[in-house]
Amino acid sequence: MMIRAAAVAALVWLSTAAGSAAAQQVDRSTGLEVSRAELERLLLRLDQASGARDSTPGAQAQARSQAGAVRTRLTQGDFRAGDRVLLRVESDEPPRSGAVRTEERSVEEQLSDSFVVAPDRSITLPLVGVISLAGVLHAELEAHLTRQLSQFLKEPMLHARPLIRIGVVGAVAKPGYYAVPADVVLSDALMAAGGLTPDAKVPDLRIERSGDRLWEGDVLRQAITDGRTLDEMNLRAGDQVIVPSQSRTSSYELVRTAGILLGIPLTIYSLTKVF
Repeated sequence: MMIRAAAVAALVWLSTAAGSAAAQQVDRSTGLEVSRAELERLLLRLDQASGARDSTPGAQAQARSQAGAVRTRLTQGDFRAGDRVLLRVESDEPPRSGAVRTEERSVEEQLSDSFVVAPDRSITLPLVGVISLAGVLHAELEAHLTRQLSQFLKEPMLHARPLIRIGVVGAVAKPGYYAVPADVVLSDALMAAGGLTPDAKVPDLRIERSGDRLWEGDVLRQAITDGRTLDEMNLRAGDQVIVPSQSRTSSYELVRTAGILLGIPLTIYSLTKVF
């Protein structure tokens, strides 16, 4: 109860403190839910900007860098090792000969689960085997899996949801990695970790990627106030939400030093709310 009260109070503080903060611009054209056509149009604009004569060398270099990132994404897709795919499959037809039933559960039941993305950007489904997600965007996931499963089920009806692996560590009730939908708001990700502890140093809340700070201070508080999603904040698999503690040595620093984080199990966030 004490932890829940502290979490609510901290989130209220985040909302009120950010009222006058300058919001960081959100580029939704690069979000995880955009289509291939949208990315291709963005790439065209960036290529044009990189060669624009009226642009400064710095602006041209930035456009080239962003174009390279978009081009890589179009080639490699959105899925990274450690991400998960939440799948629910329905079909009124019996399985085709390619799928051999090995359990009492139906094929659809065995395929309706969450599946981890391997280092080679693939998932392994029961009865079906390995399905590559290389080059697949989040927006293309459901259509891609429908085509693949059509080889085993007649006209399968499926719902697929990509989940990204986000670390929530430090002064939270249950630090660890959480597989969450890209369209959840940051405050929901904090609550997935049990909320903030009473000694959370809320003003120092930050988000890091490979040790580099992405969001902090007033712009982060404004993002929470605005209800921005992880996708809108351009967060990716492996990013960490860090909540420092008011104590001299935070639990996060202890975890970071000892390297224990690697052993913390992944938690799937609110599966009942995903579909």
